Amino acid sequence: MNQYQHLLEPLDLGFTKARSRVLMGSMHTGLEERKGGWERQAEYFKQRAEGGVGIIVSGGIGPNEEGVGVQGGAILVDDEGVAKHKVVTDAVHEVEGALICMQILHTGRYAYNSKAVSASAVKSPIHPFPPKELDADGIEKQIQDFVTCAVLAQKAGYDGVEIMGSEGYFINQFIVKHTNKRTDEWGGSYENRIRLAIEIVRRTREAAGEKFIIIYRLSMLDLVEDGSTWDEIVHLGKEIEKAGATIINTGIGWHEARVPTIATSVPRAAFVEVTARMKKELSVPLITTNRINTPEVANAIIAEGQADMVSMARPMLADAHFVKKAAEGRGDEINTCIGCNQACLDHVFSGGEISCLVNPYACNETLLINQPLETKKKIAVVGAGPAGLAAATTAAQRGHDVTLFDSASEVGGQFNIAKQVPGKEEFFETIRYFAKMIEKTGVSLKLNTRVAAQDLIKGGFDEVFLATGIIPRMPELEGIDHPMVMNYLDVLKEKKTVGKRVAVMGAGGIGFDVSEFLVHGKTTPSLDKSQFMKEWGVDLKVTSAGGLAQAEVEPPVRDIFLVQRKKSKVGAGLGKTTGWIHRTTLKHKNVQMINKAQYLKIDDQGLHIELDGEVRILEVDNVIVCAGQDPQRELQDALIDAGMAVHLIGGADKAAELDAKRAIKQGTELASAI
Repeated sequence: MNQYQHLLEPLDLGFTKARSRVLMGSMHTGLEERKGGWERQAEYFKQRAEGGVGIIVSGGIGPNEEGVGVQGGAILVDDEGVAKHKVVTDAVHEVEGALICMQILHTGRYAYNSKAVSASAVKSPIHPFPPKELDADGIEKQIQDFVTCAVLAQKAGYDGVEIMGSEGYFINQFIVKHTNKRTDEWGGSYENRIRLAIEIVRRTREAAGEKFIIIYRLSMLDLVEDGSTWDEIVHLGKEIEKAGATIINTGIGWHEARVPTIATSVPRAAFVEVTARMKKELSVPLITTNRINTPEVANAIIAEGQADMVSMARPMLADAHFVKKAAEGRGDEINTCIGCNQACLDHVFSGGEISCLVNPYACNETLLINQPLETKKKIAVVGAGPAGLAAATTAAQRGHDVTLFDSASEVGGQFNIAKQVPGKEEFFETIRYFAKMIEKTGVSLKLNTRVAAQDLIKGGFDEVFLATGIIPRMPELEGIDHPMVMNYLDVLKEKKTVGKRVAVMGAGGIGFDVSEFLVHGKTTPSLDKSQFMKEWGVDLKVTSAGGLAQAEVEPPVRDIFLVQRKKSKVGAGLGKTTGWIHRTTLKHKNVQMINKAQYLKIDDQGLHIELDGEVRILEVDNVIVCAGQDPQRELQDALIDAGMAVHLIGGADKAAELDAKRAIKQGTELASAI
């Protein structure tokens, strides 16, 4: 009996059947608007279909120009669009039993678009364009455009559509008082405010017929002021069911909500109990979502009856064959999504193409292809950090004879530093995955081995990949050799004792990581769901409108000063979709963030800085330097002098920022072509 049997059970929808309980959640790829993008998406989705997903949901497609997220974004309004989408649906349907639905996404006031429309002219705090308030005729047009889009999707070969009614998008903007200030038949009472959602589903069912999947994405926890109450959400769910929805999918939080909902700092399956409560109220199947990234977690949800399906979007970027591996008893070979957002959401919200930090093949299936092996080579990879792990396992998978050296007692490199930071524990999964791939691909692993240039020269290697990482940089500053001074590796790797008052020099990603590590106690919110909900002020029972509660933050275990020389906002260079979370977490812990500081000296009193023309002493027990790093390339010259083929990857190549995304991509690309 398979340990994931509940996850692998088919789901009978009456007129069709999902072959597993896994739904690949919607995620805009950025390929929808690019030349050749539909062909690339076809292969991307086909591989996920081959990987065993029950139902695939496409990225959001606009029903009209005013509803699309950005000007020039993907819409489906005519037969020309149908032909493009058919490239995708035909590819997916080459896989027996595979189903694919198209998400209809009207962004409303979230449109980065001068044509934005909404229930009321209430501007979004995260977008520059104020929306136009629709009149009755305008609302009717929007409803009809949804229906037309669904019919065209059906014509394009989709098995159904997902109507996006949550996350603060257009339909959601009509539902709640937060954005609906109308007094006509589309506003005021809750019955009036939910008319739009019900009409869209009812008319779509009428137009598409009975044998067409309609998934409705219902916001079950708005996390904004004047959001929906639980009774209202249940009422809407029942009305949507009556209107003809096949499945109801769970939506959590608006994009403007100041609560993390999908980042790695969110506990796994943090919001599943909301879906479980709704499941008691409805007859149609329910889907749960958000931070579900392993087959163990997903299977338990289905086994315990908390949901009928589990939605996973980013985990399908990380591993196209997630479900297939689980079905074949190879769960330990799944490349786990770590929820970092660095190569997916950060890219798409910057107008780029998505991929995946731990799997650079994602959305590059037609571009990043392992070349056929012409000559088997003997390859040495020095350094078992992100770049070295990716390079070694990729090269070995292709058939090369690979030896991986590292002076440490375990693989992981900088991942072993990152995994200790509260909210970044998922890096344990990446290390686990690569360790399994080393075993599976036959890499010869030499740990506790500080390899010398002569060892490599005498070893008969055809190619050497130097993934030797970085050396922390220490600035020239009076007192930099004071006993109170440490670098970040002293703290995170060597575990040196740190005092109660600390100044962190450098507010890049490492400075934030060190600060997070030092302010938390023995338990951290990312591993404790109840603590997470308390610290972020979330009421999962939705006893108040929107599900917000008074935040209760555990006091910090240390007083931290996070200092930078730059004039920009502290943390300005952090991830687009996660930077605000890191800044808010440290503010909750009373970390004092200081920019525009000039470092003067360090002595027994502490760190002396000049700030706005005034000298200030930060009286601290320790100063921790996070002032960048330099590449570690001590082997390079001797190897080149010996005539060896040497490749620098990861931090050894470029150490300006510790960038696992670039390191893994670089290691993979090099090894796939050599």
